[in-house]
Parts: sequence; structure tokens; C-alpha cells
Amino acid sequence: MTEFWNQIFAFAETTAGRVGEQLLRDFGAVQAEAKSDGSLVTRSDRWADGEIRDALARTFPDHGVLSEEGEHIFPTADWCWIVDPLDGTTNFTRGIPIWGISLALLYRGTPIFGHIHLPPLKQTFHGFWPDRSGLDVPTGSFGNGIPIHPTTDVLGPNQFFNLCSRSVAIAPHLPAKVRMLGMATYNFLTVAAGTCIGGVEATPKIWDIAAAWAIVQASGAVWIPLDSAEIFPLKSGLDYGDRSFPTLVVSQTQWLDTLQPLAESKLGFGPN
Repeated sequence: MTEFWNQIFAFAETTAGRVGEQLLRDFGAVQAEAKSDGSLVTRSDRWADGEIRDALARTFPDHGVLSEEGEHIFPTADWCWIVDPLDGTTNFTRGIPIWGISLALLYRGTPIFGHIHLPPLKQTFHGFWPDRSGLDVPTGSFGNGIPIHPTTDVLGPNQFFNLCSRSVAIAPHLPAKVRMLGMATYNFLTVAAGTCIGGVEATPKIWDIAAAWAIVQASGAVWIPLDSAEIFPLKSGLDYGDRSFPTLVVSQTQWLDTLQPLAESKLGFGPN
């Protein structure tokens, strides 16, 4: 990697690792409160958000930042970080060890780098994906430094498919075993890493998907926006706080004919 990409990766590793150490000490021992949208927040979320944004301001002062716990309006800067300082807050507060820190770097509105650190699982995923940026970006997805790829297994009753709580209507119709992880980014990562054959999230926000998008794309898995609208590039000046991006991720394009119509019909997207 070039010096710049090395710097990006090292920053994400160091910052997420440091923040994750403190979050592990708070894990299962903090109280949550409801935000206006019904999601939960803790003092740990807010602390982690401040730590990450301060580190970004020191290291990349010319980069913009959009964070779940901070500014939701996408900035005009060519380079912008999207931060979820604690993805899986409900799991975090209840002592369920599936939560993490998500960092994405976007160039002109499209993610080209994603880094997701899951401290209780001792797992870290990252990926570089140049898309149509025209930049000389290294390409690949990794779990704990080892390349990851989606499974090539046949869709069937011994495969796993992930759901969120708002997509359970699909469950009885799936030709696979169902899992619900409680963390949107990890839902998608398990497909990129070959653990699951597919996953659906009905109402993820931009901070739930930006880092995972780069990792999933670089792994070779397939990302489908269920409302048929292109997600990226994001547009400067728009408020992304209340926007959801229903998503299906599958391991292989050959499963789209089975899984996409099912997801669209049960979640109310696609043709009637």
C-alpha cells in the first residue's frame, strides 16, 4: 500500500483498538437511554464518539466527519469519515458480546475503506474498494489480517441466513437456517467472510452500512439495495440522520433469483 493508505489503516487500527479497550471495561455495566428515533445510547457511545472525532480532527484535519452520535449532514469535503462509535448498543448494554466500532472513509461520497473492530470477539475486519473513484487503491477484504471471501456452498437447509428484528416475516420462507445477531455490520460481515449465505437489514442507517459496504464489495459478495435506489455517492448538504437503506447481501449472484424477490415481497419493496 502507499504511504497514505498505510496511514489510513494504521489510524483505524490504533484508534479502534484504543477505544475498544475502554468499551470492554464498560461492557454490560452501563445504563442506556432512548433517543428520539427509539434507538439506544449510553455514555460509552458518546465517549467513544468524542474520542474518535478528536483523533480524526488531529490526524486528518481536512477530512469531514459524519457520526451517529454527532453531525448527520454530509459535508462538502472530498474525504469524509462515517463513524459508528458503538454498533450494537443493545447487545452491549445486555452483556451480549456482538458489538463493535465501525469506521469508513469515503471519497467524494463513496466508501473506499472500511474498518470494523469487534473487541469481545477479538475480530477485526477491514477492506479497500476503489469502485469508480479513479484512485490507486489496494483492493481486498481481511479478517484479522487474513483474506476473506464469501462461501460458494449451495443454498440449502444447513446454510445460515441473517435477519434483523424488522425482517422476521421472511424467516418461514427461507430455504436456510435463520440467525439474528443484533448488529447490522456484523450481519453483512458474516456473508463477506463466508459464514452465512446471505443477510437482510430492513432499516439500517448510513453509519450501519458505510464500512461494511467497502468490505463486502472487496470480498466478492453481492450488495443489493432493496428499494432499488443507489446508495452511493452520498450528496453533500443532505441530512442522513433519518434515512434508512434496506439491504440484502448474498454470497453469490446465483442466489439473487431466490432471495431478492422473497426479501422485497416480505419487506414491501420491489414490484407489487
